[in-house]
Amino acid sequence: MFSFFSPQALYFGRGQAAQAAALAAGFGHRVLIVHGSNPARAAWLIESCIDTGLDVQTQGCPEEPSLPAIEGALACLKQQSFDVVVGLGGGSVIDFAKALAALIPCDGTPLDYLEGVGGGQPLPCAPIPMIAVPTTAGTGAEVTKNAVIAVPTHNVKVSLRDPRMIPDIAIVDAALMEGAPRRVILAAALDAITQVIEPYVSSKSNPMTDALCRAAIPVGLSALRDVVENGTPKAWDDMAWVSTCGGLALTNAGLGAVHGFAGVIGGLTGAPHGEICGALLPAVLASHLRKARPSSETHRRLDFILTELDHQLATTSAPGSGLKALDAWSRQMGLRSLGALGVGEALHAQIAKAAGTASSMKANPFALSQAELIEILSDAQ
Repeated sequence: MFSFFSPQALYFGRGQAAQAAALAAGFGHRVLIVHGSNPARAAWLIESCIDTGLDVQTQGCPEEPSLPAIEGALACLKQQSFDVVVGLGGGSVIDFAKALAALIPCDGTPLDYLEGVGGGQPLPCAPIPMIAVPTTAGTGAEVTKNAVIAVPTHNVKVSLRDPRMIPDIAIVDAALMEGAPRRVILAAALDAITQVIEPYVSSKSNPMTDALCRAAIPVGLSALRDVVENGTPKAWDDMAWVSTCGGLALTNAGLGAVHGFAGVIGGLTGAPHGEICGALLPAVLASHLRKARPSSETHRRLDFILTELDHQLATTSAPGSGLKALDAWSRQMGLRSLGALGVGEALHAQIAKAAGTASSMKANPFALSQAELIEILSDAQ
């Protein structure tokens, strides 16, 4: 028995973004476009919506969503009414747009609805309809039911979560994703791969998420080097698909220790989410291997992942060498270690304690002790 949540419609492929304005018009006349730090990158969408006859309001998201930024935006936007919200940008922008779509109709404060540090109350009413148009291949935020929000006063990142927050429409067009700096592409790609690996070994996996992840893991590992080093159109198309699969999988099966750590570390240091995931993934997989019983279902799933790593990335014929090769290649491409991201050994105990109770940790295939959590952090240094 399982449930599966997804957008009402997914438009995937090059050129699909051209219909964003027409799809927005299907919800009504008033549209809020949420974009990144450079509004010029959203000019094509704004102009298209205006040409379609829509009344357009814009809202920038210059950095990762934070509680103060959301409160500031709501102070202006709550006085207006919108028929649809369109988020155009990376995972941070889309999460910001999802949070605004969810919170504009609510009477309470944002903190009332946040997990962990807030009241954790359910949303009292449905979000404004939303269209998500990602410009990075990483988070899969265009198909997820939560928005990750930094709370500076607590030095953590937590989620605003509700199944109704899944965008009504996701438009995944890899042509919008090309051209970012290598470090950004690398971090996003490693996040995408982590998000098809963790749900596959999750304690909450189901047949639908298994099908998505088992198909996406080989594609993602095959495209990884090409998308970072060469940026070919096929590699971008493949990684965009993997990212969307990861978003669908994590929405329905949860994540694991990598993301359990990532929320804590991101809130504490402000380090980019994808880089944290990339630095932690090899160490977490190594931890799983130490704990998995031979011939268990989790061990068989780990064997599948390791075999694909060997096939796609290993430079020697030694079994299991692909995991080390992933770590070595990522560092060669510019991925920083946890230490370089601001996670010194003095913080390990604090991070381990907080990560142990993180929501993402609930789906990890194994319970991890404080000592085991610290060991993972040390291995990722």
